[in-house]
Amino acid sequence: MTDQLVLKEKLAALKTEHRDMDDVIQRLTEQFPVDQLQIQRLKKRKLLLKDMIARLESQLVPDIIA
Repeated sequence: MTDQLVLKEKLAALKTEHRDMDDVIQRLTEQFPVDQLQIQRLKKRKLLLKDMIARLESQLVPDIIA
């Protein structure tokens, strides 16, 4: 496998996990009692995933010398 292919697969997995976090957070906020600590942890994880996605996307875009 090429490096590009590995990065693309990793990126797809991270994006899927990021989307799934939305569903989990939404379900937890609808439950009673609301576990704020768990929701906070999930939101931090979601932000970490977003940063990782941005980093991988920037690695996939070739540098353009202007």
